[in-house]
Amino acid sequence: MPTDNNNEYVVVSKYDRIRGGLDGVALFTKPSTIKNVQNITGKSETFVVETCRHDELGGDFVFIEMMDETGVVRLALPPRVANAIASQRESLTARRRSAASKRVAKARKDRGELPGFMKKKKA
Repeated sequence: MPTDNNNEYVVVSKYDRIRGGLDGVALFTKPSTIKNVQNITGKSETFVVETCRHDELGGDFVFIEMMDETGVVRLALPPRVANAIASQRESLTARRRSAASKRVAKARKDRGELPGFMKKKKA
């Protein structure tokens, strides 16, 4: 067991255990660093995001490190959480596309254009 200089056991964080356990056995993306500055306060925060795929453990793990003036927060999101995020994003995309399609169809109808399936085909 790892110990510090006082011969006391060092507790390994959940993030380090998961990340270390997948290192060398799973497929990782390169870490992406995103610096965000809050519009209202002007305070900055930095995110490091990395995704890892291990099919036998259920899919994709997402590792997030967030640094700001208060310190560092590290999260290891398991596959079920990563899948929920992806599903919610896809749902929002589908809803946005549907609303945009309805607006375009209404605009065409208002201009008097026929939908493609109602136009006569040329022989």
